[in-house]
Amino acid sequence: MLTQGKIFIVGLPRTATTSICVAMLDLGFKVAHTCYTFNCLHQAQVIADAPVFYHFKELDQAFPNSKFIYLERDLTDWLPSIKQLLLRMHTNVTRQDGGFNPIIKQSYTNIFKPFTIEKLADDSFLEQCYLNHRQDIEQYFRNRPDDLLRLNVAKQGSYQTLLNFFKLAVSNDDFVKINIGGKVTAWKDIKHPNKIESTNKGRIDKNLLNELNIGDNN
Repeated sequence: MLTQGKIFIVGLPRTATTSICVAMLDLGFKVAHTCYTFNCLHQAQVIADAPVFYHFKELDQAFPNSKFIYLERDLTDWLPSIKQLLLRMHTNVTRQDGGFNPIIKQSYTNIFKPFTIEKLADDSFLEQCYLNHRQDIEQYFRNRPDDLLRLNVAKQGSYQTLLNFFKLAVSNDDFVKINIGGKVTAWKDIKHPNKIESTNKGRIDKNLLNELNIGDNN
């Protein structure tokens, strides 16, 4: 096994993953928003986005005694936001001569399958992807209510719910709202001593997913 006791944010993109990552930084956790190297997996206490939202089962096996946060968002707000993101990503996800790294490609193309322009522009398709993912989460954790927190950061009291789940007592009372209006680069701009880099100077560990799928690492 790699190690023990992580916190994995299993919400899909555009469900406030960056906002909760910033909150966890300020609560004293070492946080990675996306994670593509073994060093990142070892160092970070909290990990969000790819590959977590797709590979949460393998990560659960690799990191015993972990906790999971499933982020929810009202579909009327999530659909236009995720559609804009996915359509912008399409070329770099699907191209064979480069583009995004294989971990990003695998995560997105499996959750939003088939990853075509026509489907990504279809609200009913995106809604079904959201519901399928949520059902998969619910089914997997159906007998483990103490390991999964369901959270909608837009709801009043959500920050306190987060604190209560992890038995934390702090003076802040709300999430910082970021990545508003389609901007998705806020995490790159954040400077914080608890921030863990997702890559090694832009490079990923290409065998990361194979090792996770085996579930028996050193």
